Amino acid sequence: MKSVCFIVDAYVTGAQLPRHLHAIYHASTDHPACTLRVTSLEKDNRLALIVQRFDALCIPQPALALGARLNHAAAASQAEWLIFALHATSLPVPLWQALFPLLDSYAVDAVALGSSEPTLPTRLLQRFLSSALHTPPYIAVRRTWLERLGGFDPELDQAALHDFLQRLHACPTRIHTFNPEDTTAIPGHIA
Repeated sequence: MKSVCFIVDAYVTGAQLPRHLHAIYHASTDHPACTLRVTSLEKDNRLALIVQRFDALCIPQPALALGARLNHAAAASQAEWLIFALHATSLPVPLWQALFPLLDSYAVDAVALGSSEPTLPTRLLQRFLSSALHTPPYIAVRRTWLERLGGFDPELDQAALHDFLQRLHACPTRIHTFNPEDTTAIPGHIA
């Protein structure tokens, strides 16, 4: 399996951070090439204890926007795949496990988990009307594509992931959409 780094932001996930870390930790126990990084706005002893329990690395970065925090965490990792888990709710362990075979494929440059791919008119509407933004999907992207696109906009906070997704869709990347409502994607699930 290729090396994978999960990046979770403590500010975005909030009180659901332990659930995120638990799901990711248990999904990646069979894959030694997985690392877990948590970005944070401040240094907190409670956060340090939670992160330590799940064998993760905490990266406190006070006074930085979300885009800058994500860029810093991505630069600190040498993994070939970077997975940005920035929902308020976590994904189930079987869905994370179902993602790993996709990451071993050379036919995919990015994977969007959590929602269907928006149509071009929807993406344009999201681009021009920030009020139309909805919760972005989890995104797994090859490091090479993250670097080609220049990473996240370090000046953006809440819109950092949407901006990155817009640029990713504008390039000739091979994006696979992996929807959690599609239970056929979960191994062992009987429909």
